[in-house]
Amino acid sequence: MHATEISPLTRKLSAFVALSDGDLAVLDRLHQKRRSFRAGHDMVLEGQTEQAAYILAAGWVCSYKLQPDGTRQIIDFQIPGDFLGLRSVLLRTSDHSFEPIVDILAAEVPKQDLLEAFSKTPRLATAILWVASRDEAMVVEHLVRLGSRDASKRVAHFLLELSARLTLVGLGSKLGYACPLKQYHLADALGLSSVHVNRVLRELREAGLVSFKEGQVKFMDHAGLVKLADFDPAYLDETGPLLM
Repeated sequence: MHATEISPLTRKLSAFVALSDGDLAVLDRLHQKRRSFRAGHDMVLEGQTEQAAYILAAGWVCSYKLQPDGTRQIIDFQIPGDFLGLRSVLLRTSDHSFEPIVDILAAEVPKQDLLEAFSKTPRLATAILWVASRDEAMVVEHLVRLGSRDASKRVAHFLLELSARLTLVGLGSKLGYACPLKQYHLADALGLSSVHVNRVLRELREAGLVSFKEGQVKFMDHAGLVKLADFDPAYLDETGPLLM
């Protein structure tokens, strides 16, 4: 990583902690082993052991579990700046799979390198713990989304959460963002059929709230969509650095 380049992960961690030059140097070393992965080819499989963690540098990934009937439940989508497999490294076995949605670039981080980084820079370790805690908070919110929100609120909340996450790493705003997801991705993540997702997106567009077509999400009425979804971003904990 070039010295003047600010990685998406650095942007995200800096929202929580003021990183020192030493922290940034260690973080830079964690990005050194870059690997490319092709879309549609699993990079980590459920049940896999002794794998590395990855820092997503470019592209989108979905994490998912296969159900006994062969259907897929998408747990979450990973965007640049996200860790992949962090929990699995510490627990030794992956409890879900990771599939690139588009061709991606990721930094491979062996377990020993990660533990060494934690030992050398406790402040960086604390920031990464924040990332893991934030991811867990999102999973809880997703369970609430599936269990208690109607289809329109599910889709609206999903698009707003992605906007907040992408904005944090400089890839989105309240105007919109580029999004490579297809309607079947949303269906697998939101517990809806593709037909239902298509209908909801059309209704949201006709209501003048948001459009999602040709790989671009465009907010026409961001505040109105927030109101519809009852979207409270507090669980994303993006109020600024907590540790100086």
